[in-house]
Amino acid sequence: MDNKKATLELGTKPVGKLLAQYALPAIIAMTAASLYNIIDRVFIGQVVGSMAISGLAITFPFMNLAAAFGAAVGVGASTTISVKLGQRDYDTAENILGNTITLNLIIGIVFGALCLIFLDSILRFFGASDATIPYAKDFMTVILAGNVFSHMYFGMNAVLRAASKPRHAMFATIFTVAMNILLDVVFILWWGWGIKGAALATIISQILALCWQMKLFSNQKELLHLKRGIYKLKKDLVKNIVSIGISPFLMNACACVIVIFMNNQLVKYGGDMAVGAYGIANSIATIFVMFVIGLNQGMQPIAGYNFGSQQFDRMMRVVKLAVVSATAIMTTGWLLAMFAPYYCARMFTTDSELITQSVKAIHINMMMFPIIGGQMVITNFFQCIGKVKISIFLSLSRQLLLLLPLLIVLPRFFNIDGVWAALPSSDALSAVIAGTIMFSYMRNFKKEMQA
Repeated sequence: MDNKKATLELGTKPVGKLLAQYALPAIIAMTAASLYNIIDRVFIGQVVGSMAISGLAITFPFMNLAAAFGAAVGVGASTTISVKLGQRDYDTAENILGNTITLNLIIGIVFGALCLIFLDSILRFFGASDATIPYAKDFMTVILAGNVFSHMYFGMNAVLRAASKPRHAMFATIFTVAMNILLDVVFILWWGWGIKGAALATIISQILALCWQMKLFSNQKELLHLKRGIYKLKKDLVKNIVSIGISPFLMNACACVIVIFMNNQLVKYGGDMAVGAYGIANSIATIFVMFVIGLNQGMQPIAGYNFGSQQFDRMMRVVKLAVVSATAIMTTGWLLAMFAPYYCARMFTTDSELITQSVKAIHINMMMFPIIGGQMVITNFFQCIGKVKISIFLSLSRQLLLLLPLLIVLPRFFNIDGVWAALPSSDALSAVIAGTIMFSYMRNFKKEMQA
């Protein structure tokens, strides 16, 4: 009953308090997740060397692609569960939980196996050179072998948030961070396992957290819990999950395509060091992006529930609060990038050339951050209320429709500077597009409410 009461509060409790209640644990969790990725890179860069950092950067497309499939299930399921809970359809919400587990098992195993079979060819396509492919291969072999556990872990965390347990989702992530750091020390510093040790630390920490998550969902007293009869895939449920999850899937899949192009263009015009610099810049940027993703995760059950219960005034209030908060977060990141890029780069390496290139990459990569937070919230909002086509378009606009053409055209005129300039240019244009669409939707929405 306590769990049901917490769910019903999504439609009654003050929106500001709800957003803080749900977003803060998610932000803490996402921040912790980004920190342990950074710590992995710090360990690798300082202990293994600068070329290992470049090799690790080559794996970004793989990580984005795995995240794309995970988001398709996790985000789609959590959003659908939120709406069903808002409609008080608890049986369907429970069946979605079971279907989420089955989908994650299937996708996690198939994706990991296929990628392992063609690993060398994929890494070459992603931009690996003779110098970087040994590091990238060592890392991804371990990550892909444990891919099914990663999918399950992230999927269950998304369902925990939808089931009014944001703190439990936060605790799971913080546990993986603490365990990952501890295992990094053992595997990399003490035992000298290098980049393989970093990958093992990641997978083992996620497996341990997954065991705890499954124990939580095994409690029969919970509103949503594991039981017989919920695991068989149902066409209508899978369709709902995928239709909502397609937007974050495409966003992550596009990120994969973009990083492939980015890496190849950087190798072509700047060499392996430029790839490493982008990896460092991306690691710093990811911290603040994760803040906003956490904010979006906190907003998602509130917006989804109130949309399902047709409390549209509460839905719009939480979106406005999220936009303001996201803008403040990303502006903080911009200040760090503009005034302290050297210290950020120095955490990862002592190589003077890599530091110099990384400072430039951090400056340019985060140049438009103050206007990107709102774009991310708006994209997530349309996803939360089931406006799939709009969400997909906004997801595609920033990366595939804008950044990709700029990455192809600008380097032909400005060489390596053109590769870097493509990033802030696409950010600025996508923010304008998202703002225009949101303004138009709000105006039409108000007219419908007044009619």
